[in-house]
Parts: sequence; C-alpha cells; structure tokens
Amino acid sequence: MTRLPEHVIGDARTSTFAWDLLEQLVDIENRMAGHDGEMEGAAVVRSAFEDVGLSDVAIDEFDLPGWWRGSSAITVPDRDRRFEAEHEVLALPGTPPGDVTGEVVDLGYGLPEDFDAADVEGRIAMVRSDSPDDADHWYHRMEKYAFALEAGADAFVFRNHIDGCLPPTGEVGYGNRPGPIPAVGVSAELGARLARYADADATARVTVDCETGPATAPNIEGSLGPDTDEAVLVTAHVDAHDTAEGAVDNGVGTVMVCEIARLLSRVVDDLDTRVRFVVVGAEEVGLYGSSHLAATTDRDDVKCVLNIDGSGKSRTPKVRRTNTFEELVDPFETVAADLDIRFPIDESVAPHGDCWPWTERGIPAATVGSTSPASGRGWGHTQADTLDKIDVRDLRDLAIAYTSAVLELADDSRAFPEKDPSEIRDALHDGYVRELKAAGRWRFD
Repeated sequence: MTRLPEHVIGDARTSTFAWDLLEQLVDIENRMAGHDGEMEGAAVVRSAFEDVGLSDVAIDEFDLPGWWRGSSAITVPDRDRRFEAEHEVLALPGTPPGDVTGEVVDLGYGLPEDFDAADVEGRIAMVRSDSPDDADHWYHRMEKYAFALEAGADAFVFRNHIDGCLPPTGEVGYGNRPGPIPAVGVSAELGARLARYADADATARVTVDCETGPATAPNIEGSLGPDTDEAVLVTAHVDAHDTAEGAVDNGVGTVMVCEIARLLSRVVDDLDTRVRFVVVGAEEVGLYGSSHLAATTDRDDVKCVLNIDGSGKSRTPKVRRTNTFEELVDPFETVAADLDIRFPIDESVAPHGDCWPWTERGIPAATVGSTSPASGRGWGHTQADTLDKIDVRDLRDLAIAYTSAVLELADDSRAFPEKDPSEIRDALHDGYVRELKAAGRWRFD
C-alpha cells in the first residue's frame, strides 16, 4: 500500500489543477530564458504556490547573457537555392552571428569515429540529432558541436531525425555564450537535401543574425512541511524555447511541481522532512537557474534533489538518471512496488538538466520523467512541442508516482550520502568531458 492516502490519490485522479496550469503556461507567447514571457510564466507558478498554501513563496531574479533570434538562411549557390523559412532552418540559441561559406560535410550521427573519418576543417559540419541504437550512450547536441569545434569546422548544422519540417533548436553556447562558430538546426527534409548536395561536393553559405546581451531570469520558490535542518528539493524549469509552446519541455515538469505541492499539502503532517519546491529559469540556455540555486544554497541544507524533466510522453514514470547515487534507487523501487507499476531506473550520470549543478558538487540528485516509445527528444525542441501531444490522464498518474516518491525521499529513515566530486568526474563518459570543456562548464580542475 502506498504511503499516499486513498483520498489523496482519488483527488489526483480527478483534479484538473495541473492541466489548467499547463494551459496557462502554453498560452504565454514565448517563455525563452531572459524574455518577458519567462517572467509571465514565473508569475503563474508563484500564484499556484500561493494557492496551494506553500510558505515563503518568493521569486529570486538573477542575471544571465540573453540571446535574441534574428533571421537565418542556408544558400546553395551551385543549385541557385536559398532556404530561410522557419520550417526549414533556425539558429541554435547561443550561436554567434556569422556568415560562413564552405563545403558541406555530412557526418551522419556525428560520433567521434565519424569525425575521425572525415576532413571538416574550414568546412560546414552537418550531423543528425539522434544516436544509433548500439551507441555506448546518447550523444547530446553539445557533444557533437564540441566534436565539430575540435575538428576545425567553420559552421555547424544540426539535422533533425524526425520528419515533418521541424528544425530542432537547442543551446550551443552555455558557459561560453555565444559559442565559437555559427550553428543552425535544419528540418529532416532540408537535411536530406543538403546530404544529397554534400555527396556532390556542394558549397553552401550559412548566415545567422542574432544578438546576445544582458538579461534577467527568475527562480520561483515555496516550501512545505516541518522546520528541519535539511530539505528535499523538488525542481523543474519554467523556460522554453522561443519556437514553440514548451508543453512537454518543460511545461509538464513545471505543473508537476505545483501538483506535488498541492497533493502533499493535504498530508503535510506525514512529512518527516521539509520540502522546497523550486521552479527555475534559464535551463534551456545553460542551467543558469539551477546553477544559481545550487551556488546560493548551503549544501548542508539539502537532503537530496528530485528534478522533473522529460515528462508527459506517457503515464509510465521513469528515473532518467540517478547520477550514480546508489541510495536514490530504493525509494523509486519502493514506489513501483507499492503502486504496482513500472518505474524503470537509469543509474547513469550525465551533465544535462537541472540535476547537474548539484551532481557536480556531489549532492544526491535524480531526474524523473516518463517513458517514450522512441529514443531522442521526439517533439521536444521543435515547433511541435504543443499541448495536443499530452493526455491529462498521464499527468494524473505521473503526479501520483512522483508525489509518492517525494514522501519516500523525505522519510527520516532514509539517508543519501554525498559523493566527492572526483567520483562524479571519474564516472563521466569521455564525450561528456569534451562537451563540458568546450562549453566552459568544466568545474573539476
């Protein structure tokens, strides 16, 4: 039997609270980090925190290098073709402006061996957005960008593997914002055309117009439960890319934090440990919000961190990574057994998402999401990340599983030892090391 009482589970299965909040978020024009819409999203979350009775509700603003999109285009002079529509090509956030002409080199998946087998120096490197099924890990966009930098490419083209005229977006600057070379995302259809042109040694021109400058983003916080020395942090990010509604990434995560807070407020006397709910800003552009939160929080005040990202693709919860903190496994296995559900657990470590600023410090942190029928982001980071991709019944089931997990994490019988940061460093895949160094995010030396 789950620790969550039946009347609370019944509430979760019938409530429209999370769905109503999600509609409010996706109706905001643009929640890009550092833009006005992100602050509008923060106001929605603050009101929700106040409505469910959290204490110490506040918005903490912080500075970051903002980025504003201009026009982008790929021109192929040999074929007298120019591609500039938003369903064909988009600048990747964090890219510098630029105008690069060179031969297009199609590198397939963009794995290290693909770069080793090709000469991309002074050329335009094009890679797919997915990874092969037999890859030793999922190769992130930023890894492939780092490989292109190391190989001497003058520009980077990120080709979607999902059909539908959906150029993918995603940050390439991070701690070195803006990044060193221009970078654009192109649709699968344009990518196929460019690959065909590359086979004929075609030359292309990549032009990017954009602007970087000072900006401000918000973290929204509230708390619930006893006044204990340590707290369980439940986090998600409110920002989204400026090309879509950001329903899955990460509107669902944001409203899940609010719904967990609402459900736990009904059983607050059952909490052994205080729970801090923090919806952060500026995740998509370099984890600025979670980094600010981690840097301004005394590590002795944190029992563990549960981050929600990548939810809403199904009703089956998934621990996307425990970041090698072994003691974090059992609470989720307990929830799976109590609710008689699948709750798959990945125990690996990766420097992506709002867990990383905690993980790199050796503070126990896990990210939860939901299972997906396909690998990769799917609709995420494209114009198709919209509300119609989500089922309210999935949100309800996920809320029950996540809330049950927070109760387990807050149990005073459970302890989650910290790790020396060197253990995290040693557990990182070499590709992640190269990515972190290229992005100015390497904190271990």
